[in-house]
Amino acid sequence: PLPDLSLLLPCCRAKEIKTKLGTLLQKPDSSIDFIIPYPEKPEKPPKAQKPSPEEALQWRDSLEKLLQSPYGLTSFRSFLRSEFSEENAEFWVACEDYKKTKSPVKMAEKAKKIYEEFIQTEAPKEVNIDHFTKAVTMKNLVEPSPTSFDMAQKRIFALMEKDSLPRFVRSEFYHELIK
Repeated sequence: PLPDLSLLLPCCRAKEIKTKLGTLLQKPDSSIDFIIPYPEKPEKPPKAQKPSPEEALQWRDSLEKLLQSPYGLTSFRSFLRSEFSEENAEFWVACEDYKKTKSPVKMAEKAKKIYEEFIQTEAPKEVNIDHFTKAVTMKNLVEPSPTSFDMAQKRIFALMEKDSLPRFVRSEFYHELIK
């Protein structure tokens, strides 16, 4: 069920958006889902070597540098998994992948998957975003573009930066990296 967007959007526009979004998010009746499965990519450990203590030290002050490092991202995700909050990093990675998508068809497929996995109420890996951000994201999904998830991704990045990164930096695993 889609949330009531009438509180955030002009009345006639909200109904139109809700209708279009509902159409976009419906499961097809055909067996297309069996032909084009959405495989979960298994997380492979990075081929990158362990970072130098100097590189790892930079992560304390820059979540961006941490997420750009394959080793750092995997380490951070493992840490978040131990805290049962890995959905934030998974959402961020999914958004980065989504932005690189060129084909409008693939973009719509990925947008639907990201919405169902992370944004919709009661999603299996629902991220913690406010109602306004959720409504803007849903409005953006009527016509998916590379920027459709930008606001939500920025909110989750800020949450990880303010909340998760300081805990990661205090963790035993991180301290092993900077020795």
